[in-house]
Amino acid sequence: MTSAPSSTTPAPYRAETEHADESSGRLGDGVVPASHWHGARDEHERRIAERTDAHIKRRMRQESHPVEDFLFTYYPFKVGQLKKWHPGPGVRVELAEAADRRYFDRRWYRIDDDRNVAEVDLESWRADRGDGAKFIASLLSSTLNREANFGCFGIHEWAMVYRLTEEQRRHQQVPLRLNPAETDAVVEGHRIQCSHHDAFRFFTEPARPLNTLQPSREGMISNEQPGCLHAGMDLYKWAMKISPIADSDLVVDCFDLALDIRTLDMEASPYDLRGWGYGVVAIETAAGKVEYMERQKAFSGRAQSLRARLLGALAAAGIHPH
Repeated sequence: MTSAPSSTTPAPYRAETEHADESSGRLGDGVVPASHWHGARDEHERRIAERTDAHIKRRMRQESHPVEDFLFTYYPFKVGQLKKWHPGPGVRVELAEAADRRYFDRRWYRIDDDRNVAEVDLESWRADRGDGAKFIASLLSSTLNREANFGCFGIHEWAMVYRLTEEQRRHQQVPLRLNPAETDAVVEGHRIQCSHHDAFRFFTEPARPLNTLQPSREGMISNEQPGCLHAGMDLYKWAMKISPIADSDLVVDCFDLALDIRTLDMEASPYDLRGWGYGVVAIETAAGKVEYMERQKAFSGRAQSLRARLLGALAAAGIHPH
């Protein structure tokens, strides 16, 4: 555990805006020349380094970060997985040299008999991952077509510390903004309506009965809705789960959204992150609720665009919702 960084610590990486709505088709029809995809790969590796170098340095120093570590601990994907460049389904790339062949000598890619062209092996990927991908497509489709609910105000994070002692809380290196009694009063004074199973399962035992829903993993397709911050963050998980079907630009866009949402998630939480350079969204006040909802709506719009792109990538791989 670490204390809040000093003023000389670089500010945490913040994604500026969502990347332009691009897909693998930007690489062109036919076989993509090696010089072209090399540039796309190198740019992808640069983007990943920009987003992960600080995390790697902290890990080497055995330091933790209450916001950014979430993307590397809650989600089980290593930086090396993120760095691998994927052109997306149906894109054929030229293999101009031995290093190119080694680069695509990996699972779910095939190289032609002349060893001059590589592409995603859709048949083997569908055989291995097709059933899980159909669930993901169904979840994305149902969420995309459901009305958004913007009335939760991030109370889920408060419910995760409800009636806990200081020793029991996560992020013990981060103080609470309010004292324990005031923090508990915020939970008790709001209607809690968390629809996301993986958020709800971290509620404390006394908080669970206070939720108007009892979301389960089996009910995800029925419950998940596009206003939910955690559903938006999870698009990064789904993009990685369907690898190599989501092209790398799409994966990074999902990563950026997850980081931006995580920032709001923690700024609106009971924790005081000002020592780490973050702001406060005081959802226990009217002004805080307005700010939370405005940012939540913007994230929901970005998430809906990414859901559509993920569904497009799955459709290109022959996977459709149930």
